[in-house]
Amino acid sequence: MPPVRLVRVLREPFRGTEALAAGLLTADQLRGPRFRRVFPDVYLPSALELDLCTRSRAAYLLVRDRDGALAGYSAAAVLGADCGPRGAPAEVVLPGSARRHPGLRVYRARLGRDDLTVAAGFRVSTPARTAWDLVRRLTLVEGVIAVDALARRGGFDPAQLLARRTGHPGARGCRRVDEAVALADPRAESPMETRLRVALVRSGLAAPQVQYRIVDEYGFTLARVDLAYPAAKLAIEYDGSVHFDRRRAERDRQRDAELAGYGWQTVRLVADDLAGLPQTVRRVRLLLQARRAVGASPPAARLTGDGG
Repeated sequence: MPPVRLVRVLREPFRGTEALAAGLLTADQLRGPRFRRVFPDVYLPSALELDLCTRSRAAYLLVRDRDGALAGYSAAAVLGADCGPRGAPAEVVLPGSARRHPGLRVYRARLGRDDLTVAAGFRVSTPARTAWDLVRRLTLVEGVIAVDALARRGGFDPAQLLARRTGHPGARGCRRVDEAVALADPRAESPMETRLRVALVRSGLAAPQVQYRIVDEYGFTLARVDLAYPAAKLAIEYDGSVHFDRRRAERDRQRDAELAGYGWQTVRLVADDLAGLPQTVRRVRLLLQARRAVGASPPAARLTGDGG
């Protein structure tokens, strides 16, 4: 049994018939507890987590020989712009019809060459095409999250979606493209960051600066914060699970203390804060009002910053 090919079978989705024909597994092994069937003739090592990216790679095996491609959230995941719900179904696009399977969403369309690319060995819709497809069928907030992630990863200007809308005036859901593009900012580095920024703007607050670089009077970078209101010297950070590490938390505390010495206040938010967005937005609003009322000048040094 070739060891390299066996290792691949043990680490990624595979076609059962191909593994049997190559002698990598026996039928009894394939039906045993070490593997599970995800789609017809598509198997997965039981120990491998079936997240969206893995489910998408498995789905690709169903369509790779039929001019199919990964699309929607699946394309975004493979492109490195994962923005879909953890349990989202895999999404593929085919020029012809296909059978339905649990955990799989199939779209019937023939994408042009300009709308397709190859990423990590998979044929997928391009970042811009993926954003176009997602933003038209998602809610406004989820659509902006998708546009932010894909534009950042794909390096395209969200305004390109407006040109695509002009060329497809009757496309379903195209009316929400304008608003999503107006709210988009490819500098955002996480879906939660986008979610918070959109909530602040839609509540009537000014748009915060994204990935704002705070520098001292000599131009030395003190910090780069997720969101900032420079006039009020208010920095907002979203702390994911990585920030719960003791060493990381201590570095964050030290950095916040240093910024405080320059007149900045840092607000750190976690997932629970974004679950209660109205209260979080109100908190930010009150902080902005209070800091602008008393002034927020640094005690000893002039401070400048720019977006980055």
